[in-house]
Amino acid sequence: MTTLLFTHEACFAHDPGRMHPEHPARLKSVLLALGEPEFSTLERREAPEATIEQIARVHPEAFVRNILASVPTEGMAAIDADTFMSPGTGEAALRAAGAAVAAVDAVLAGEARNAFCATRPPGHHAEPTRAMGFCFFNNVAVAAAHARAVHGLRHVAVVDFDVHHGNGTQAAFEADGSLFYASTHQVPLYPGTGAASERGVGNILNVPMRPMAGGADFRHAIGEVVVPALIDFHPDLLIISAGFDAHVDDPLASVALETEDFAWATRELIRVADMVCDGRVVSCLEGGYDLHALGEACAAHVRELMAA
Repeated sequence: MTTLLFTHEACFAHDPGRMHPEHPARLKSVLLALGEPEFSTLERREAPEATIEQIARVHPEAFVRNILASVPTEGMAAIDADTFMSPGTGEAALRAAGAAVAAVDAVLAGEARNAFCATRPPGHHAEPTRAMGFCFFNNVAVAAAHARAVHGLRHVAVVDFDVHHGNGTQAAFEADGSLFYASTHQVPLYPGTGAASERGVGNILNVPMRPMAGGADFRHAIGEVVVPALIDFHPDLLIISAGFDAHVDDPLASVALETEDFAWATRELIRVADMVCDGRVVSCLEGGYDLHALGEACAAHVRELMAA
């Protein structure tokens, strides 16, 4: 079975401003890296738009409609100090959530062993009733809710190795013991959440890392803390919030991972998925703001998915 790649041209049309770190060139760098000959066997599919019903399993319908109604017809609109909309934001956000939903459908139908969603805007900071941190809808949480509502899965896990804590995913999951969220992230750093003491109903696992933590710290966090907990949870599907901003070259944080650390983490998560859920993995792009590092690390991540 192949690895599927979901993306869409509309994701380039979300433009938060020339100086904003979450700019369209991020996705261009990812797709350029995945355009190399070694990725020619990736099956590429257009991301559909998520429906309001699909998103409303995580975000109240009134919130979803308000976000879409706030999209400007021209110029820019600010949600908060660092989250901006342009005329293309609404469709891009729907395609990003829709990619995650379609990836779940395809993987659970056996059309592929795993899938990667190369979309933007990212999602893991979006709380059920609050858009923030460059994020509007929580793509991975929407995907998890879809897997349960439509496919009847009992347990779904999200592992997040973005350098920033996924406060939105935690908020969506923390009261539901059939969902599991594990995050490695720098502390202190935006958004200021993610302490190890934040445990939800026993289903939240935060593994904070100090500034300038390196590959050894990260591999300990994943291999010795996250992996055993993930095996104990025994999910029916593993979703990855794949942020690459813990790279040593990234300008928005100060964790010092190398590209091979992301490849190693991907292999470890695939190994667990092979053990507990027939290798079923859906990965969604989150952060990563140095264009060269993002493309290189994303390629290493997808390379491992393809090798699974």
